[in-house]
Amino acid sequence: MPSIRADRILFNDPHLLVVNKLEGELVVTAGGFGKMPLFDFLKKDYPGLRVVHRLDFGTSGVIVFGKTAEAVRKIREKAFKGWIKRYHALVAGHLSRKFGTIERALPARTKKELVPAVSHFKVLDAFPTATYVEVEIETGRKHQIRQHMKFIGHPLLMDPLYGDEKADKSFRKHFHYHRFFLHAYSLDFTHPVTGEKLHIEAPLPPSFQKVLRELRGGK
Repeated sequence: MPSIRADRILFNDPHLLVVNKLEGELVVTAGGFGKMPLFDFLKKDYPGLRVVHRLDFGTSGVIVFGKTAEAVRKIREKAFKGWIKRYHALVAGHLSRKFGTIERALPARTKKELVPAVSHFKVLDAFPTATYVEVEIETGRKHQIRQHMKFIGHPLLMDPLYGDEKADKSFRKHFHYHRFFLHAYSLDFTHPVTGEKLHIEAPLPPSFQKVLRELRGGK
C-alpha cells in the first residue's frame, strides 16, 4: 500500500517525483516535531529518493524530489534557473495596489551575508481586513514571501514570526484559525533530463478553500 494518497502525486517519471505537500507536514527531519517527515514516508516507496528543495512546515503545495543523482545534479548545476514558482497567500490588510514587485535583499540560508531577493505579487481577491494574493518569486530565499510581505506592511495573517499581532488577534477572534495560509500553487520548469517543459499545479487545501469561503460570506 502506498505511503501517501495517489492523488497527492502530481508528476512521476524515472527521474522526478512531484507531490502535493500538506500544511503542517515536515519535508525532512527537524528538531521539535514528532511526526515522520514527508521525505521519509516517500522513501518507503522510492528508496533512492533525494531532496531537491523544501517548503516550510506550515506551507502546502508543489514540492519536487529527485529519483536519480543525474536529475538532482543538473537542477543544482543551474541553481534552479528558469523555475517559476507561484504561491497563494492570505495577508493582512487591504493592498493599495493590484500588483507590484518587491526587491529586498534577505539573509542567505547558510551565511550571514545578504543576497538579492525578488517577489512579484498580484491581488486575487480583497476583503475588508484581508487580501488574497498570488506571489511569484524569482529567487528562493528562506521565508522570502513571509519577509517580503511584511516589508510592504501586509504580512501573512497568523504568521508567528512576521505577523501583525493586532490583525492576527482580530482574525482569530472572527474566524478561529491559528495558522497562516501559504500554498505553493504552481511550478513551471524544464525537466532536467528530458528537456520537457512542465507546468504543475496543486489544488488549494480544504482549509484554505474554507477560509476563503468564509471571508466571502459563505459557509
